Amino acid sequence: MTAKELDAQIETLKNGDKLSEDEIKSLTEKCREILVKESNVQDVPCPVTVCGDVHGQFYDLLELFRIGGNIPNTNYLFMGDYVDRGYYSVESVTLLVAMKVRYPSRVFILRGNHESRQITQVYGFYDECLRKYSSPAVWTYFTDLFDYLPLTGLVENQIFCLHGGLSPNIENLDDIRSMDRIQEVPHEGAMCDLLWSDPDDRMGWNVSARGAGYNFGQDISEAFNKKNSLTLISRAHQLVMEGYNWSHGRNVVTIFSAPNYCYRCGNQAAIMELDDKLNYSFLQFDPSPRPEGFHKQTRTPDYFL
Repeated sequence: MTAKELDAQIETLKNGDKLSEDEIKSLTEKCREILVKESNVQDVPCPVTVCGDVHGQFYDLLELFRIGGNIPNTNYLFMGDYVDRGYYSVESVTLLVAMKVRYPSRVFILRGNHESRQITQVYGFYDECLRKYSSPAVWTYFTDLFDYLPLTGLVENQIFCLHGGLSPNIENLDDIRSMDRIQEVPHEGAMCDLLWSDPDDRMGWNVSARGAGYNFGQDISEAFNKKNSLTLISRAHQLVMEGYNWSHGRNVVTIFSAPNYCYRCGNQAAIMELDDKLNYSFLQFDPSPRPEGFHKQTRTPDYFL
């Protein structure tokens, strides 16, 4: 697959058109070859722009690139949840995978809790693949690829990026590096926690209302950052109305990059720009104009925790 072919595919996708089933098969195979070489704690150089949940809101993803800068002029780290909820999961995840294949050292894509077979069969991606391709093959290509996505990223050994949060089974980054990530997201355990846990106002570890992962307190995040010589945990996973939200005495920041989530929550989205000295700034943005022919489709079950 040449750079010229990839550029043509990216342009096709940006115009709102889909790739063929065969093109997606080739693209996911190539991406898997890249991802299998990446670490469970993938090193990410700065400058880089860190992004939260996208959730199939394709036209808002294009707005994100308009606000944050186009690749390869801007480097990006996405912290998972590319699919489900929105109406354009196929287009969103295909574009991000194509950009990863085209610019593997400039685009980093981590795994979210929605990058799993079980969740995508409930919250929209599976049904969307069937509707748009009349076959589950494209869903299979992508969900097989999801098993290879890194679990976390580490920007210049200081900013720890992941989808969900911490785990009582993980004390240091080497615990994550030694995990076997190439599998469906388990229902419990350390890998599950990284993708499902949330920061909480209560101290210590507490049961999560999500039914997976844990709620962890400021004492937990402070101790983890100190032990691993980190300055910040950057994560996604939770809707925040301003697009970003500090917690735990600025030991943790939540970034959410899907504006007006589910086309009805009224939230802003945000991305975090890190310069070459790790200075940070947040860019907030609102939803892009809806394209002609945009329409609501069958609603999927709700959870907004």
